[in-house]
Amino acid sequence: MILYPAYFLLKKNIFMNNDDLNDLPEWDDDEFGDENEEGEGWKPNETKAACKAMYLQWSTVMTVLKAAFDSLNEPEEEDMLSREMTNDQVAMIMGDAYEVAVKIKSSEAGLYTIRMENAAIIRKNAQFIKISTNGFMSEGLMEPQHRQVIRDEIDHFRELFKVWVGTFKKDEFEDEWGLFV
Repeated sequence: MILYPAYFLLKKNIFMNNDDLNDLPEWDDDEFGDENEEGEGWKPNETKAACKAMYLQWSTVMTVLKAAFDSLNEPEEEDMLSREMTNDQVAMIMGDAYEVAVKIKSSEAGLYTIRMENAAIIRKNAQFIKISTNGFMSEGLMEPQHRQVIRDEIDHFRELFKVWVGTFKKDEFEDEWGLFV
């Protein structure tokens, strides 16, 4: 069974913009520009570049998630409770996936504490999504190759995440909760 024909073309950069398949807004390099840094725009910003790469990879994760969920095997017709639970689980996972995208973009506000808080949420959600596919497979609702594609894309995302977190610089603002000191 083919996961999603457009996905494989996307991976080869032949077909189309990934944003057309996952409802996420396009990345805007100027969205979080700082007027106070006038004349500094020419300098490379490694955190912003890593954040953009991570956001673009998460767009791919969203595409494969949607494709896998669109091709789930239906629970037995007489098992209405199982069908309802499956729909709820898919909605919860997709909600967490959208939250990852929001947290990636909002991290570019620039404060260390906000970046760290968002990074913790991103990590938790990405790991939850990766693990949640096990339940669909054990119930016979998801094909093993679909689960593997999702896992591979999240693993690639994790490597970009580690690069991104490695660019964080502690600022002078204190975390009032004492978590990110």
